[in-house]
Amino acid sequence: MSRRTRRRAGGMTVGGASQPVEAATAAFVPDALSIAPRHLEVGGDFLATMAITGYPREVHAGWLAPLLTYPGRVDVAVHVEPIDPVTAANRLRRQLSKLESGRQLGDEKGRLVDPQVEAATEDAYDLSARVARGEGKLFRLGLYLTVHATSESELADEVAAVRALAASLLLDAKPVSYRSLQGWVSTLPLGLDQVRMRRTFDTAALSAAFPFTSPDLPPADPTSLAPTGVFYGLNVASNGLVHWDRFGDVDNHNAVILGRSGAGKSYLVKLELLRSLYRGIEVHVVDPEDEYARLATAVGANYLHLGADGVRINPFDLPIQTTPDGRRTAPRDALVRRSLFLHTVIAVLVGQLTAAERAALDVAITATYQAAGISSDPRSWGRPAPLLADLAATLAASEEPAAVALGARLHPFTAGAFSGLFDGPTTGRGDGHLVVYSLRDLAEELKPIGTLLVLDAVWRRVSNPADRRPRLVVVDEAWLLMRQPAGADFLFRMAKSARKSWSGLTVATQDTGDVLASDLGKAIVTNAATQILLRQAPQAIDEITQVFDLSQGERQFLLSADRGQGLLAAGAQRVAFHALASQAEHALITTNPAELAAGPHNGDDDGFFDLAAPDDPADPDGQIYLDPA
Repeated sequence: MSRRTRRRAGGMTVGGASQPVEAATAAFVPDALSIAPRHLEVGGDFLATMAITGYPREVHAGWLAPLLTYPGRVDVAVHVEPIDPVTAANRLRRQLSKLESGRQLGDEKGRLVDPQVEAATEDAYDLSARVARGEGKLFRLGLYLTVHATSESELADEVAAVRALAASLLLDAKPVSYRSLQGWVSTLPLGLDQVRMRRTFDTAALSAAFPFTSPDLPPADPTSLAPTGVFYGLNVASNGLVHWDRFGDVDNHNAVILGRSGAGKSYLVKLELLRSLYRGIEVHVVDPEDEYARLATAVGANYLHLGADGVRINPFDLPIQTTPDGRRTAPRDALVRRSLFLHTVIAVLVGQLTAAERAALDVAITATYQAAGISSDPRSWGRPAPLLADLAATLAASEEPAAVALGARLHPFTAGAFSGLFDGPTTGRGDGHLVVYSLRDLAEELKPIGTLLVLDAVWRRVSNPADRRPRLVVVDEAWLLMRQPAGADFLFRMAKSARKSWSGLTVATQDTGDVLASDLGKAIVTNAATQILLRQAPQAIDEITQVFDLSQGERQFLLSADRGQGLLAAGAQRVAFHALASQAEHALITTNPAELAAGPHNGDDDGFFDLAAPDDPADPDGQIYLDPA
């Protein structure tokens, strides 16, 4: 039988004036409270309270954390009351006297030694010595759990699950029968312990019991309930939502994503890209394997297919920028910057240059621009830029042997098999909310230079001071560029300068050895405020552990992580998560050959795909059919 209590608001007098408290308390006080022997019904919410009566003999730091990460709603209350030293010493002496008397009585009667009594005696002696030396104090601790549910049957299931979780921690959870109201009050933030089921703890055990740590990332604004940033997935430890804002209050907007082949690296990159577009962030992508084609088509992106007929990028183009009112501007040192960049381009094309070749190249670049009518006068910079073939002709006409030899080394890229990318002016414009540069049809020998030219074209856009907006630059399979010292150096400079242009560089690669093998690669990693590590190979885990200062638990997690699971390191915070995509997002970003061959892409009943537990492709629910084109 339960009794039901309804609140009745009265009045109160403040400063001689009476004012009703109904409106002030309406948001905090339930309309009705129904009290049953083992549970309460509070405003339609069913809840039950349990008290912890049994504890493990030894505990470790954060041993109550599993109670905080329970997926249901559980209120955990810890009541601590200090015991004065005199009382603590007297109680310890009485306890030791009882234990020793029991041991002596057992010895006199010839009984076998009780292991539990022996262990308790040793613990009591140790605790008494530490208290006497002032190394610790004694406290009374009360631990209570209040479980919430929407119905009485659901409450029974939740209570059973929480008791099982407590039992796995060697905690004995007992319901506070016929004191359900007192139990609920004891778990409210009032500091009232009306159950008073206490256990004596020393300082070390009490400090380990404080559940003040959480595996979830702290919100950027604790006063706001709405999450900010991009939703990455679910927290592995707590099943909480993992949101991260790369353009928030961080040192820079760069990110590095490292993972072995098949770990879900490109999937995560595309998922972040798509959700960044939802937020109005402009994105530029260097796509080496044509994996972004379906996504680009679906969102109306500007898709530039390098290697196709008629698609070219001229490295001699000057960084001329257009203001919103249509005026064309350029930096004062635009010609000098372009000449220095051409040194990097030639080094990536033909390899490292000798001092004589660099000197000859510098003279030839200036002569080539002058032959096209472009000089140091900014008024001449609007004229058509020369081509790589013009530079090769200038080198060949030189009297310097080093220049002639360098011109001959450029022949494959000006008139040979690899000339298609450079044999004309630049085609296509790199503007739009999403711009994808596909490098799949480029020859392997041209992919490093193709990546470099694309990055240069992207950088000219994102560094335009007349058009500031948040932008992301994604370099997928960055190891192609990192193999070239000149390309790695350009990527490093971009990582250092992106923040000043309100841009973030995303470097994703599966070959972590190439990235971490050089000082420039390590510098790129350290200049990324957001670092995501997916499943790693055993051969690379030692270097990953050293560079990212991983703990043993994080190391083992990366070795055994499922597909789509990873470790997000954001500043001082680290969280293990697994990526979660909606059904429509999965259909656009998946590269699973089996799913692409089958045509439809299916998801869970809730419309989400869990990478850690992929669904059966044969599931007919919620199919999405893609255009074969």
